[in-house]
Amino acid sequence: MKQESMPVLRHFDVPYYTQWGSPEWVRAIVEDNADPCDDPAWSRTGFTEPARYRFWAKRLCGLTCLESALDFWGIEHASRAALLDEALRRGVYRMRNDGGVDGLIYRAFAQWMAEAFGLRAEVLPEAGIEEIASRLDADTLAIVSVSPEIRYPDRPNETRGGHLILLHGRDDRGVWFHNPSGVAPYQADAYLPFDTMKRFYAGRGLTLTRPGQA
Repeated sequence: MKQESMPVLRHFDVPYYTQWGSPEWVRAIVEDNADPCDDPAWSRTGFTEPARYRFWAKRLCGLTCLESALDFWGIEHASRAALLDEALRRGVYRMRNDGGVDGLIYRAFAQWMAEAFGLRAEVLPEAGIEEIASRLDADTLAIVSVSPEIRYPDRPNETRGGHLILLHGRDDRGVWFHNPSGVAPYQADAYLPFDTMKRFYAGRGLTLTRPGQA
């Protein structure tokens, strides 16, 4: 039996944000180890202490995806630094004894989304990329775990997972997404086929559905 094609769904107006200050600074930060605080826009994220910003900015891909979704739906929210403070209080990120961070903790994140913003977050710990893509609709976006190496999809990759991107469109061949640590042309409104995504995709993610929707 011929498999039914997945209908095209694409949002063209989802805001793009990088997890650092400015999209044009990402290449220098990830390729040349530039100081993120050399970007004058770093303080727009609400951070006031350079050391704290340097530590957290590279870890806030999930909160950056959240900001894009909230602004897309016109939902008011605090600065990224203040969102981080609340996420820490709610156990979305957990500090380790070795100084590292465990996060984003999906179920803690989902509970926070429901209580703070009225979003319905469905955690999908084991799901194919096609399955998550099929759940996108006019009121639903998705955050999925991929390797940060996805910023260079034409290069061989060594890992899957460890980074989060925002899916905001799909057709029967692949997905459109925002990558908070991406570089052009795979930064904002990027498209990759499913077969390529599978090389980087860790097999887990979650969907976000805006308030008042089923």
